[in-house]
Parts: sequence; structure tokens; C-alpha cells
Amino acid sequence: MRIVSPWKIIHYIYKVYVEKDQFYVSHRKWVKDKAEKTLRLNYDLNENSLVFDLGGYQGRWSNDIYNKYKCNIVIFEPVSMFYENIKERFQNMKKIQVFNFGLSNKDKNEKIFLRKDASTISTEIPKAGKLHYEWIKLVDIVSFLQEKKIEKIDLMKINIEGGEYDLLNRLIDSGRVKICKNLQIQFHQYFKNYEIMRDEIRKKLTQTHHITYDYPWSWENWEIN
Repeated sequence: MRIVSPWKIIHYIYKVYVEKDQFYVSHRKWVKDKAEKTLRLNYDLNENSLVFDLGGYQGRWSNDIYNKYKCNIVIFEPVSMFYENIKERFQNMKKIQVFNFGLSNKDKNEKIFLRKDASTISTEIPKAGKLHYEWIKLVDIVSFLQEKKIEKIDLMKINIEGGEYDLLNRLIDSGRVKICKNLQIQFHQYFKNYEIMRDEIRKKLTQTHHITYDYPWSWENWEIN
């Protein structure tokens, strides 16, 4: 059983009821609606579907999706420790591929600050003490799709701790966003202009997709028109 610090509880209550912080209010509703086990897993998928998991971390979401649909899953996890754990977890599952790099707007190497499930390449994160980091490999998503001759993705989950802005702009501007039937996105507040950046991407997405659920800064899903 996980023990939560009383100070964290007080902080959470203050953010929700006093500051009415958009993230905390949204997160509270997400938990209240039990959406983690419903909305994030309920899709029109089958054993022939292709799912991309960008930001695999421990592989829990991919495991839940696979158990429900027995579909094909490609996981991208650039952090070496997380990648090795995921690789071992799915080593006997032929329909699940795991790559030790992330997808982005171009090929590059980036420094990632390690904070468990909040590891990020952003340099604008609050620094509570010294943060460890490692260099990771990122690959242009358009080049990857072309190389693998992928013309349809039934569901793409994107939880890449700030990297979603570059990635989504690349997908949209290249026109490749049209091959994604569903985009399950978690936007992050790691940048000064994060609200503007999110709004601009969402505006672009309305040209090809429509929103099916929306919990700002927690999770939202966009389905092809």
C-alpha cells in the first residue's frame, strides 16, 4: 500500500480548491471518473491493429492494451534502464517490439534528466536538488515511418514529457498525422509558452481529427475525422 505524505495531500487540496490549478482540477476529475482503466484502454482494436507507445517507461499501459486486444505494439523508450526493463518484460511476446530510442521531429541526441516517470529533455523543469541525466537517441518520426513502410497506426499513445510539441508539429506538418486513427496525448507544462503551444497544435489537429475526451494536462484523445 502506498503511503502519501500529509503535506502532499494538503498541497493537492490547495491546488484544486484554492488555486483551482487547471492540471490539478483536471487530474482530480480524471481519477474520479476512473478514466485510467476505461478511456485509456477503450478503443476499436483487434489482433491485427497496430499500436505505437511513445514513452514506454515500465510498459504497464502496453501490457494492458495487449492483454485486452492481443494487437501489435511498438514501444519507444530512450532511457536505457527503462528500455532494458521493458525488453525483459516482453521478451516472449512476438507481437511487441521495443526500440531503445524516442521519436521526434528530427534525428538528434539529447540530454534527458532522470525523474522516474517524469524524465524529460526540458531544461525548464523545477530543479529540486541535483538531477542525474543521460544522453538519449531521438529519431525523426517521418523517416521511421517511411523506413518501416507504415501507412496506418490505429492508436498512438504519446507521453514523452515535453517532447510531444516537436513530435506533433512534425507529424502534422508532414501530413503523416492522417495515418493515425487515434492520438492519445499527454501535454506537459515544461515550457514558458506551453499553453500557446498546446493551443496551436490542437487547432491544427481539428483539420484532421476530432476530440473524444479531454482532461487538460492529464490525457486527451483525438480520433480521425
